[in-house]
Amino acid sequence: MIAYLTDVEGRWDKLVSFTAGNPHVSLVDGELRLAEGITFVFGGDAIDRGAQGRRFVSLLLAARRAYGERVILLAGNRDLNKLRLVTELGGKPHPGAPSTSSRAELLRWTLANTMGAGKAFEYRATELREAGEPADDDAVVDSYLADLGPGGALRAYLNASRLGFRAGATLFLHGGVTVENFLKTPKVEPARDVDAWLAALDRFHREELAAFEAGRRPDALIAYQAQGPDKLNQGSVVYARPTDELGNPNLPPSEIVERLLSDGIRRVVVGHTPSGDCPAILRDGEFELVLADNSYGRLETGSQVAFTDEVTDVSSLTQLDGGSQASVRFTLGREDHAPIGLREQGSGRLVKARLETGDYLLFRGLPKYQVEQFAISADALAALPLVVPSPFIPSGVEGRSP
Repeated sequence: MIAYLTDVEGRWDKLVSFTAGNPHVSLVDGELRLAEGITFVFGGDAIDRGAQGRRFVSLLLAARRAYGERVILLAGNRDLNKLRLVTELGGKPHPGAPSTSSRAELLRWTLANTMGAGKAFEYRATELREAGEPADDDAVVDSYLADLGPGGALRAYLNASRLGFRAGATLFLHGGVTVENFLKTPKVEPARDVDAWLAALDRFHREELAAFEAGRRPDALIAYQAQGPDKLNQGSVVYARPTDELGNPNLPPSEIVERLLSDGIRRVVVGHTPSGDCPAILRDGEFELVLADNSYGRLETGSQVAFTDEVTDVSSLTQLDGGSQASVRFTLGREDHAPIGLREQGSGRLVKARLETGDYLLFRGLPKYQVEQFAISADALAALPLVVPSPFIPSGVEGRSP
């Protein structure tokens, strides 16, 4: 069994909700404890949006030391983009940065304007203060640089991380699989299959981190994890987004799904892209895409997600339209013909999950980062025409029969 958590982003409360009652992973005296036979995968983005980022990174590193290969760490864009800070705070600021002699002003600008972390400076100051350490502006800057220096926790995290991980029939990535990135790695020819692709991604990651260790800026890795001018980077497994512009998730194109299946991959699990306050599952026959990002939902909790080759297990909390909360709890088997993962033809609403009541959760992304989420009975859902979610259809209303 694999227990999965992603995009905690410095929020200890997300870790607490993930471990509360979790039969696979528990939090005991500030440390992660894995049940016998459990592998734990953290999907990346450990820091930035909460005041416990350093504490969470330290917890992950301690778990890695305790359990070895039973703890898998992926590198998210929020983790990797901090590699820029050594040079940018050392005299070579980001293009467009304000002219200033203050390292603190430069760091504030960089976090807010190029890393999507407008409150990270203040969160770090709070974390230092609560730890009884100096928390003035210089101390905040120094703490970021110390994280990346010799013996630094974030440097250790990145050195222990990878860009992708396969466990049996499941492929874990931070961002996703797209036409632009599938089997491709910077600086090398496309791979022949998924396993060779993961090996190439790992070599690229290691080579770039070795350059950083040697005192050189890892420009290729920095570019690989960064968003482009259109706020996308579909060529990167770290930053790719498997949704339309309204946040409606969609499956990869059928030719990629077929190729993944031929390589023995029937499930892809990603974070990075917000998809409401509980995981989104999309299915096409035996293939499954799971989006389990834990950020920017109506409820920002840590959903409990676990996998074997045969089943996907989800336990979470969601807030419906109108403000009421509902428990999400279901196990989805490989041969299960439940409507979860299909889309209502016409409205484009995704059958996202099954509630503890037996009702189903319908989901749709709306303009201005709003979402629609409401419960529907199994009988009412059975009367709706459902289709396989088509890849990257902006309106979200097209698809083919399951």
